[in-house]
Parts: sequence; C-alpha cells; structure tokens
Amino acid sequence: MASDGARKQFWKRSNSKVPGSIQHVYGAQHPPFDPLLHGTLLKSTPKVPTTPVKAKRVSTFQEFESNTSDAWDAGEDDDELLAMATESLNSEVVMETAHRVLRNHSQRQSQPSQKEMTEPEPQPIAEPPVAPSGDLRLVKSVSESHTPCPSESTSDPVPLQRSQSLPHSATVSLSGTSDPHALGGSALSKREATRLDKFKQLLAGPNTDLEELRKLSWSGIPKPVRPMTWKLLSGYLPANVDRRPATLQRKQKEYFAFIEHYYNSRNDEAHQDTYRQIHIDIPRMSPEALILQPKVTEIFERILFIWAIRHPASGYVQGINDLVTPFFVVFICEYIDQEDVDEVDVSSVPAEVLRNIEADTYWCMSKLLDGIQDNYTFAQPGIQMKVKMLEELVSRIDERVHRHLDGHEVRYLQFAFRWMNNLLMRELPLRCTIRLWDTYQSEPEGFSHFHLYVCAAFLVRWRREILEERDFQVP
Repeated sequence: MASDGARKQFWKRSNSKVPGSIQHVYGAQHPPFDPLLHGTLLKSTPKVPTTPVKAKRVSTFQEFESNTSDAWDAGEDDDELLAMATESLNSEVVMETAHRVLRNHSQRQSQPSQKEMTEPEPQPIAEPPVAPSGDLRLVKSVSESHTPCPSESTSDPVPLQRSQSLPHSATVSLSGTSDPHALGGSALSKREATRLDKFKQLLAGPNTDLEELRKLSWSGIPKPVRPMTWKLLSGYLPANVDRRPATLQRKQKEYFAFIEHYYNSRNDEAHQDTYRQIHIDIPRMSPEALILQPKVTEIFERILFIWAIRHPASGYVQGINDLVTPFFVVFICEYIDQEDVDEVDVSSVPAEVLRNIEADTYWCMSKLLDGIQDNYTFAQPGIQMKVKMLEELVSRIDERVHRHLDGHEVRYLQFAFRWMNNLLMRELPLRCTIRLWDTYQSEPEGFSHFHLYVCAAFLVRWRREILEERDFQVP
C-alpha cells in the first residue's frame, strides 16, 4: 500500500517528462497564455512541496463541465497554473496581443477576395491543413504554433483559436470558388447527415444498443428519429425491434381501457376538484395556438386526469401539465411537415393517429414522472431538496452571486421553485426545451441532477445582471 501511495505522489509532484504523462495545453483561455512570452511565470514561483495526502476528488459540477465540453476547460490540475498566470500577466501585453489577433483576423477576411482577382497564390503557411476527407481540423493553440511575440513583426497572420469542436473558418477552394459561408453550410449538413445515419443504424438493428444510443443523444437527436429514440430511452418500448409492434399495441389498448374505466368519474364528487383544476390549467400552457385547439385540450385533459387517478399518492399538481407538451409535440411532428408547432392544425391529423399519439404521450410522461414523483407528493419534498442542493451548488461555483442573493434576502425557493416544478418549461422556448430533453433522456439515472446543473448554469449565465441588479431575460 505504501508503494502505491508513493507512486501516486511521484506522478503528482514529478516535473520531469515521463512517457505518457499529461502536459498542460496552453491557449485555452482568452487572452491566451503563451509560455514563450511569459516563461518566467513558471520559474519565478517555486512550488511548495506537498505532504502525502489523499487525492481530492473532482466535484460533480466540474465533472459536468468536462462531460459537456464547455468553455470552462480548466481542470483541478490546472488551477495553480491559471492562478499564477492571472496574477502575473501584464495588462499591456494582454491588450496588445488581443488587438494584434483581432487586426490580423480582420485582414485575413479581406485577403482571399483580393488575391483571387489578381493571380492565384499558394495557401498561407498559417492556414491549417485540410484533411483528405474534407473534414476541417482545429489549429493548435498560440503557444504550440510558435508564433512570434508582440515585439516582433505583426505582418504574419495569426489564427484565432477556440478550444471547441467548431469548424475552422479557413478559406478553401471548392469547384474554383472560395465561399466560407457555403463551406460551413455544407459541413454542417454533412455532419448532421452522418449523425442521422448513426441513429438509423442503431434503431434498425435487431437489438438496439441503448448505451450507445444514450451517448449519441447527449449531443442532440435529429428530428426524424427523435420520436422512436425518446420512446426507447424512456423505457416505453423494448430494445428488441421484433417486440416493439406488439408492445405498442398492448400499451395503447391498456391506456384506452383506463379511459373507459376512469374518465367518466371526472364529475364525481371525489374527483371533480381534480378535473376542475386540470381544466383551468390547460389553457394557461404554451404554445397557445396548439393548446387552445379543442382536440388538444381534450387529449391533455384525459392524459392528466388518468395519471392523477392512477397515482393517488400525489394526484394532480400544478406543473405536471407542462410536462405533457414536449412528448405530444415530438410525437405529432412525426406525422406533419411544418417546422413551427404554433401553426400545426391538429384537426388535419387522422383520428387513429391522434389516438396513438395520445397513448404514447401518456406512457412516456408516466415514465418520466416515475423518477421525480417526490416532486409532487405532499409538501413536494423533492423540489424542496433540489432547491437546497441548488443553493449549495451555487455557493461553491460562484460564491459572489450566492453572497449577493443572501445579502438582499433573496431566497432560492422564491425563484427556483418553478424551475424544478415544471423543468424550465416556462423559462425556455419549446424548441430549446425539446433539445434539452434530448440530453435528459440520455441520463435516466441522473435526470434530476443534470437538471440541477442546468439551473445552476442559469445563475452563472446571469451573474452580471444579478450583481448589477438589472432586469434580465432568458436568451
């Protein structure tokens, strides 16, 4: 055991280059930190020797950041380096470097058109190479490309880098023309077509690999395969393709048996208050153009009433009604061509198709609520606990915002209750909600925790508005 601890400490404190060791990647911040310019930063401050201690585990929020490939790429091992760079960087050097990069980037945008009008010239050395398959690769960071320091000549173009998987805006000749916008559009369509093919191959197999399907769904689900993917990831349909038709038929038949048995009791004294509340809440939902159609209202009333009757521990609670909309919209879009859901005329959809959509919506919503039902039981303990967890999370990731809210006696329950109650359905446009639920569906066990991280990201995103006490809106 002692040797294992010594080995771990060796990897932690050894500064020598060991085969396979992980080296720091510079330039993942703006303005980039270049060791060629500021090499003294790493030498001026001697590292204090550490005593053998137990390795500190990365917090769950940092794990969330790394999994989502966000712009915050600083890991736990980079904290010391970034802190030294922040304290010691010369502001004049920073501004000069930033202006030089922006100026050269602007020059690069205007140079290709001028060169094409005179005579063809070879590609500049600073431009990144293009892979034979047409896939554009990201260039290396400033420190790795060995660019000159600010005191040297600024005539050579310097590429502008970001540590994200976005296509580089290099000028590439296609069929004798140079159009970066056309190139970006074709690359995007090609990438989406490739993703769609991957989904179709997984769904067409005899037994769908649900783990692989979840990994693909994390980054979004293409619209043509979203209905089937949601049904599989929610647990409504089995992975075996041969069993799906029989399962659909059986579950749809079971749902309409519930309607025949329970729905007529909506006017009974024991259930009339529940039905009345559902009837009042549905017209308040969005999008209004869809919800206010009589057929949609009837479908939502049946779904919510049947769920409340079959789940007496919670019954119907305001907020559950908002969770029906994403499923219904995704499933009905399988049969219509309109992109804007607000313009959908449900009366044009065949009655038998609407019946199937209604049953599918009920079962998928039930699967979702099975994992968060404590949000809607007496006193809603699930929401109370999640709001408290949100407060603790924000206090760790942005203490200044937390102190500001606490100093002004703003309680998290006052603004975050609705975020938890209806899963941000009232805060985000419907198209954004559906995209967010693609990722929700890919995290069945951590659904509630992922939603917690999204709410924390809201506060971090609004940090400036909160501290300056300005009005802000969801982008």
